[in-house]
Amino acid sequence: MKRDLSNVLMPDHPLYIGAVDALKVYHKAEADGVEGAELERLRLMAEHRFQAVTDYQMHALGGPAEKGH
Repeated sequence: MKRDLSNVLMPDHPLYIGAVDALKVYHKAEADGVEGAELERLRLMAEHRFQAVTDYQMHALGGPAEKGH
């Protein structure tokens, strides 16, 4: 089965850029000494954005279907 790469996110796609930016914000906050709930919130935001990129890429590459809630 040949894969169609036309739907894959490239590193310059806004969704991918948003995930990288969220990770940078998290790491900067961590380096600046932010702790507790605010740091956890930033970590979760970055994780969520990268998970969205991963889910999209898996779907675009014909990966396993998403599981229902």
